[in-house]
Amino acid sequence: METIPHSCLVKLQAIYDSLKSAEKKAADLLLEKPEFFGGATIVDAAEAAGCSEATLVRLARKLGYGGYPELKAILIQDRDENPAQLYKGITEDDDYITIAEKVFRASIQALEDTLNILDRDKYKMAVDAMCGAKRLVFCGVGDAAAVARSGFQKFIRVGMNVQASEDMDVQLIAVSHLSKGDVVVAISHSGRTKSVVDIVKFARSTGATVISITNYPVSPLAKNSDIVLLTAAFAEHVKGEVMSKRVAELCVLESLYVNVLLKCKSQLAGELERSNLGLQVNKL
Repeated sequence: METIPHSCLVKLQAIYDSLKSAEKKAADLLLEKPEFFGGATIVDAAEAAGCSEATLVRLARKLGYGGYPELKAILIQDRDENPAQLYKGITEDDDYITIAEKVFRASIQALEDTLNILDRDKYKMAVDAMCGAKRLVFCGVGDAAAVARSGFQKFIRVGMNVQASEDMDVQLIAVSHLSKGDVVVAISHSGRTKSVVDIVKFARSTGATVISITNYPVSPLAKNSDIVLLTAAFAEHVKGEVMSKRVAELCVLESLYVNVLLKCKSQLAGELERSNLGLQVNKL
């Protein structure tokens, strides 16, 4: 994604669900093959995306550009940036505090962008689904498993029937016991983690509602979910394991937890108090 400027990615996240089917084809090509999109003529891009040239022009304008040539110029202008940077803008000449500030700001930017693109209707659907669920399963692998574990620790404190595991077999077993009205919350920044997508597909066969937290609407996870909550963390990185993307996911989960707690206060307040009293056993 390094050839797509930050502002373009955030805008695309915000407008994706409102695009017409032909415009989504063009957007999908832009997200999946930005290097091709930036180097192709409008005729070549339209043919590859399976849409008309006029559709490409409309997409460019919806993204805030004057037309296809301006969008193409934006995509190719930053190709010579140093690929060894974990975060955009950090240089070897920066002092320690400057580097710290830039890392912090990347997470702040991800949080602000995620909040700005949050789909209010889908978010409410997610809160309602979690409030009505008899069982909750959180799933994620790698460092996304830490996010899933955070969700587990929050919701178990209010006495909900909730499960999470880093072992795929255990996740599949947990999902096998779900039924209509139960909820799976799947976390994957790319939306392409095979094990998570496989679990989600299995969960849907049980009738459970699938809520995904991902950065990419054009991903297998998003396409196999009932409710998609998008994050907008686009820090430049090499290995992908940067904090900004996980901070955004954690905040989405934290806000869902607070909403569920407040909406179902009459049922959950007593359970939370009992949990808080129990935790005092482990305090000095």
